[in-house]
Amino acid sequence: MLAPRLKPYGTIGICSPSCIPNREEYTHVCLDKIRALGFSVREADNLYSDTYGYLAMPEERAADFNSLVADPDVQLILFNGGEGAGELLPLIDFDALKKNPKLICSYSDGTSILDPVWANTGLVVYYGFSPAFFANLSSYDHDNFIAHLVHGGVTEMPHNSPWLTKHGGCGRGTLVGGYLRNFAMLLGSKYCPIPRDRHYILFLEDHEMFGDTAYVSAMLSHIEQSGFFDSVRGLLFGHYSESAHPELYARIARIGEKYGIPAVYCDDFGHGDNHAILPIGAEAELDADAQTLRFI
Repeated sequence: MLAPRLKPYGTIGICSPSCIPNREEYTHVCLDKIRALGFSVREADNLYSDTYGYLAMPEERAADFNSLVADPDVQLILFNGGEGAGELLPLIDFDALKKNPKLICSYSDGTSILDPVWANTGLVVYYGFSPAFFANLSSYDHDNFIAHLVHGGVTEMPHNSPWLTKHGGCGRGTLVGGYLRNFAMLLGSKYCPIPRDRHYILFLEDHEMFGDTAYVSAMLSHIEQSGFFDSVRGLLFGHYSESAHPELYARIARIGEKYGIPAVYCDDFGHGDNHAILPIGAEAELDADAQTLRFI
């Protein structure tokens, strides 16, 4: 299921399942930059609420998300990462999303909402972008945002960094993934019923500021032990650090060798300078030899 594209002068709804945004920065930087691109903005009622000191109540955050789903003027729901988005899952109105499909885009902790939305509704959602990125919008990021969410019909992930092939081959499947820890935590959850009887292209990203290579390896092991890699037909790993990490590259290579799947590392998405958008739920083909990710 595909939601209608964001139209010129269309409305972008902003909520915050994972953090308390800085009102000054949001109001006078990020949201003004969005308006400067020709879009309208609707700030959810509890966007800046700090009920718990570190976050608004789950009920407040879920009410914001559900209200943006129900608002007929909102074409895109956009939100930042942080911590705690998983608390909303029992409160999200998935049936309303089936009836009112909307573009939904986030990254990082937003994984905890994006993958469950797709798994429960079949709606293609978008990983890799947040309101904060508009403060210093690069041409690469701008082009990805417009291509996926305004124009649609993107056929291939654009490169803005060298791609490192860790294990060759070509595989096809449904594109799923996101931030490594959040995706690993979702596996087995009743709120994210990912079918195991189909094939997947798995994209993951993490960053050294959150955990070293041993931590990343442990998260990958959790995904392996869940049995999910039996359904994976390709692995694309995103930006981890500004410097090369041979240990991480070797870990990715071992996964490729163990499961006989293409495995690639790149710096084009994640917690770095490049923020390519990846459509969760779209059919994709990862060709490690040609170093391409095609959307079919």
